[in-house]
Amino acid sequence: MQTHKAIHRYAQIGPRKVRLVVDLIRGTDVNKAFEILRFCPKRAAYFVEKVLRSAVANAAQDPEVNVNRLVVRETFVDSGPLLQNRLRFRPGPMGRAHPIRKRTCHIHVVLGEDAGVRGKKAAAGAAKGQV
Repeated sequence: MQTHKAIHRYAQIGPRKVRLVVDLIRGTDVNKAFEILRFCPKRAAYFVEKVLRSAVANAAQDPEVNVNRLVVRETFVDSGPLLQNRLRFRPGPMGRAHPIRKRTCHIHVVLGEDAGVRGKKAAAGAAKGQV
């Protein structure tokens, strides 16, 4: 099975915020994922949609791939480095200084083509002789 992927590295948003959105589209087909992201009110949906569009464009380069049958196989978010050049400090109690952490993340999206199976329950029923 062939997979196609796209990665957005150093996205300037916290990884916990992106994981909420990424969990919504994991395992869905691409057209449904675009619809979910379009109506999701979170700021992270913009970043995830861009990565998903890039993964679909990467898959469209292969002439054997049917873009309408693509499924989001795998999505995950890794935390990136803190932006050191944007590190600021806030005053803390008793004259101390507390850093403002500008977090980044890496967003990964992996697509694969659906094999045409009607689902796990239908495949299990067909194996038992039921339809």
